[in-house]
Amino acid sequence: MPRAICLGETMAMLTPGGRGSLETADSLHLGVGGAESNVALGLAAMGVSTEWVSRLGADGFGRRIRNELERHRVGTRGVQLDEARPTGLYVKVPGDADSGTGMLYYRSGSAASAMSPALLDDPEVAAVVADAGLIHLSGITAALSDSCRDLLLELLSRPRRSGQRISFDVNWRPALWKGRDSSVLQRLADLSDIVLMGKDEALLAFGTDDEGRLRELLPTPEVLIIKNESTSAIALERDGARQEVPALSVDVVEPVGAGDSFAAGYLSGVLSGLDQRLSLRRGHVAAACTLTVHGDRGPLPDDEDLDHILRCSDEEWASLRVTQGRFLVGQA
Repeated sequence: MPRAICLGETMAMLTPGGRGSLETADSLHLGVGGAESNVALGLAAMGVSTEWVSRLGADGFGRRIRNELERHRVGTRGVQLDEARPTGLYVKVPGDADSGTGMLYYRSGSAASAMSPALLDDPEVAAVVADAGLIHLSGITAALSDSCRDLLLELLSRPRRSGQRISFDVNWRPALWKGRDSSVLQRLADLSDIVLMGKDEALLAFGTDDEGRLRELLPTPEVLIIKNESTSAIALERDGARQEVPALSVDVVEPVGAGDSFAAGYLSGVLSGLDQRLSLRRGHVAAACTLTVHGDRGPLPDDEDLDHILRCSDEEWASLRVTQGRFLVGQA
């Protein structure tokens, strides 16, 4: 029985070899990437039994994605293969220190963009959805197509069994929403139990980054998690409680994937019964590990070290510096 499922598109990912540009690269590295599967992989790395639900093309890219997730102990029995539509593809475009890493997406007409409410009638999908304690979704899926939007609305509108929660990461992607009505994000978020967003995303998606106003716009969720870039993360609970945890000091190598790692860390804390403070710390630790590597995930501390980091004093937490996956005390 999965404790968590993550639903959304995963694509094949191409990255120029070395740090060269697309124009000069002699080779391209083939990997996989997708916000929701990144969260699934992060949860699995933290010992959470996790399934990923989606659609893939019946092609080599699709088989590679499924094999990669299974290799990292993420279940895929809720994945459908499409004989007519391809697996989506994106390309990482390395930039300089100022511009960062860019992306080129080739996902129009992909197998995942054809997800619809009918996906929930698949017996395998229905089984994992019914059994999961946590269902993780994101705004990316809603932007892929009208049928994907309807899938999320249907899933969020259905009665949940006792104890089951749905988390929703806003994951604002302006290119995907171009020409589409993004106002549905507010409805999707307000139908969820846990909502995650960057402060910058809140301003673009909801027109405000003010905490009080966001709570007025989204009164239903148990908690709103607002990530304030490298400064802090804030939990705004429905009963008015507020918890803010400073971010760790990190020697950043690449920012890609850090938000998904934060989500996986935070949600693993929630599933483990940790309070807001410790769950937010867990999110910061996971994000920091990813920020210090090239790629979508960084290795986590072992269980004993992680527990020590999570439960250290506020003074020790403030003095931590993360570099190359190592947590150094007194060097912030």
